[in-house]
Amino acid sequence: MNETAVPEASRRVTIENSLGLHMRPTMQFVDLANQFRSRVVVRKGKHAVDGKNPMEMMLLEAVRGTELEIQAAGADAEDAVEALAALVKSGFGEQ
Repeated sequence: MNETAVPEASRRVTIENSLGLHMRPTMQFVDLANQFRSRVVVRKGKHAVDGKNPMEMMLLEAVRGTELEIQAAGADAEDAVEALAALVKSGFGEQ
């Protein structure tokens, strides 16, 4: 095992709230992502954006049913991915 390796984690999620990833849930996601030290990347197909940047997150145009992959790299990567996936699964409190 490489002791200098940066911890990484990832999880696939599906946007479940009816209005998709509009500004309010985007800001919830970004605010939560910024509570972690890890770098957070969100992928939709070939597109990857910074999960801590609201403008980049809005570029995903993630409507209901969109599958995203949340990836984190850093000391708290697993905690970041778990928390962000739970937020998405909760429907951002809109259901």
